[in-house]
Amino acid sequence: MKDIHDVLRRKQAKYAQLGKQIEMLQQAAEKLREVAPLLAENDDDDGAILADVDELTPAAKPAAASASAPAAPAKPLARGVAPRWP
Repeated sequence: MKDIHDVLRRKQAKYAQLGKQIEMLQQAAEKLREVAPLLAENDDDDGAILADVDELTPAAKPAAASASAPAAPAKPLARGVAPRWP
């Protein structure tokens, strides 16, 4: 049977942790409210940046095509040898 004091202590610790998380989320929401108007003003600038990126992509396509070329098939593992994960 569980000790009632231990259960109560754990519940209080969890309650305190949730209270801190709520406070941090409220602070983050406040900061986001401050930044949101700035982000809305920069929407026009984003179109120019995206146009610059679109101009660069045709030059990058040959490099991406060679990078996505199929690789040589892997050799089968010898019996009893487990694959090594990095």
